[in-house]
Amino acid sequence: MDATQKQKVAVAGATGRVGRHIVDVLTERGHEVVPIARSRGVDVITGEGLAGALAGVDVIVDAATGPSPEEGPASEFFTTAARNLSEAGAAAGATRMVIVSIVGTDRFAGGYGAAKVAHEKAAEAGPLPVHVVRAAQFHEFVEQLVDWGTQGDVAYMGRMRTQAVAARSVAEVLADVATAPSLPPGPYTEVAGPQPEDLVELARLLVARRGHPARVEGVGDPDDADQVMSESGGLLPGPDAILVGPTFREWLDAS
Repeated sequence: MDATQKQKVAVAGATGRVGRHIVDVLTERGHEVVPIARSRGVDVITGEGLAGALAGVDVIVDAATGPSPEEGPASEFFTTAARNLSEAGAAAGATRMVIVSIVGTDRFAGGYGAAKVAHEKAAEAGPLPVHVVRAAQFHEFVEQLVDWGTQGDVAYMGRMRTQAVAARSVAEVLADVATAPSLPPGPYTEVAGPQPEDLVELARLLVARRGHPARVEGVGDPDDADQVMSESGGLLPGPDAILVGPTFREWLDAS
């Protein structure tokens, strides 16, 4: 497969936080994109419309996410979606699948991180060759965390060391991987922002721009192994990660 060859790429989760950027990047590069989402009549869980959507597709990018952050429901969603996409894709003649995961996800004892590990394993067990792109926390996620943690005039944020990255930048790496002549070596590629940062400080930058809530307070539970791991840098990327801008401050300035 030539690196410049235009391909037909299916994007599951095409209307989501990173999926919509993947669609935009691939389209801008001249590839034919098949957006997969329930709102477009294709359901990766029930399989409705999936065979038709994947007809003639070269590559599948799995960026689909379910409605629940809890480990059990999230694992069920991810494993079902991965199995259905891989099996239907292989039957339709697709050559490979790229899935979106999280930097450090295999270091979690449970929760959503463990659900993403189940996702990776389910995809790798399917009939299509698979490569995993593990991304750091998205810049866009900071606002969601602030909203979730706001009580009155205070936003309570779990302390975390992160190398946050813009969803658009992750989408560009995913597009590179999906349309390259062959999948990268190794089981996964990491992509992260240009520098380690403190999640609470990122939240304070965001709040300073929008003026509410009045302040951000970092919280943590020393008895929670996952919390300790997050605070100590367990979710920072390894030395071989692809590092891409903008920084969170630059992203705020641009948006």
